[in-house]
Amino acid sequence: MHMADALISPAVGGAMWIASAGLTVYSARKLKEDIHENRVPLMGVLGAFVFAAQMINFTIPATGSSGHLGGGMILAILLGPYAAFLSMASILTVQALFFADGGLLALGCNIFNLGFFPCFIAYPLIYRKIAGAEPTQRRILAGTLLSAVIGLQLGALGVVLETLFSGVSELPFGTFLLLMQPIHLAIGIVEGFVTAAVVTFVWKARPEILQLSASSPAPAGRSFRGVLATLIALTVLTGGILSWFASANPDGLEWAMFRTAGKEELEAPQGGVHSLLAGLQERTSFLPDYGFAKPEKTEPSKEGSGEAHGTPAEEEPWPAVSAGTSFSGLIGGALTMLLAGLIGFILRRFQPRG
Repeated sequence: MHMADALISPAVGGAMWIASAGLTVYSARKLKEDIHENRVPLMGVLGAFVFAAQMINFTIPATGSSGHLGGGMILAILLGPYAAFLSMASILTVQALFFADGGLLALGCNIFNLGFFPCFIAYPLIYRKIAGAEPTQRRILAGTLLSAVIGLQLGALGVVLETLFSGVSELPFGTFLLLMQPIHLAIGIVEGFVTAAVVTFVWKARPEILQLSASSPAPAGRSFRGVLATLIALTVLTGGILSWFASANPDGLEWAMFRTAGKEELEAPQGGVHSLLAGLQERTSFLPDYGFAKPEKTEPSKEGSGEAHGTPAEEEPWPAVSAGTSFSGLIGGALTMLLAGLIGFILRRFQPRG
């Protein structure tokens, strides 16, 4: 659900940058008031884990579409809303700057859609109400399923509304809306089950992590090293190997765009802010599309292609075993861990004493 700049006008993009920047400052101030030392490494490790998990698109049966984990609910449940929002902002910034995943003009929209709704709406108003102060496995499952679905539905609605208010694409509002919401309902159900599995594992291993995220007193002197080590191992496995098995189908947003306008990608307006930010992103993204940059190829003639003989074009192999993908998963996870962990460290360092 990473929006490209082609969907966004400078006015909407700028407004959402301001909104996301305001939420970032607010979250940093709130977190600085009460940040436990154990939350700092958790921010980095969980940020890296979600980065790697977002690389894996899973097929949505009978649709020709795919989805990937948003991760906002995992972060919110295990870190609390403020640390979770800052971690999600770190993930999306790394993706946009270094991997050209989501546009720079649309970065404010993406942070808001994937960060605000799960962290500040779904987590406190749905998950916390269902899971309660003393969660059980059933409450965790029910809470994560419902909150993941609603958080993703609100995020998908945000994409549609931001596109509508921008008015720079040919996507009709009604059709786009009726395609975006159902496909992200299916994606949200899968995300709910994955989130429940991760949260249940952490709850059974170190229940005090959930107490910390809920700002409840947690037992002192207990190490989170086992949980951190497991999450790091899962991050390396996911980003380095499991990313090869990502579905080749278009994700929910691309699928909805294709069904609405006949294109999975739209052309951004030429000139102005769009061209300026596109040029900047081209210079900063050293691993575009999560792989090594490929040399440009000349267009093959029809005589040598399947098109001339009526045969289908050669399909990409699956799993897509790629050193570039593995390197992207590992370096992206490391960059996210560094950025999110550094934010937590700085806030901890300047935390008011007394």
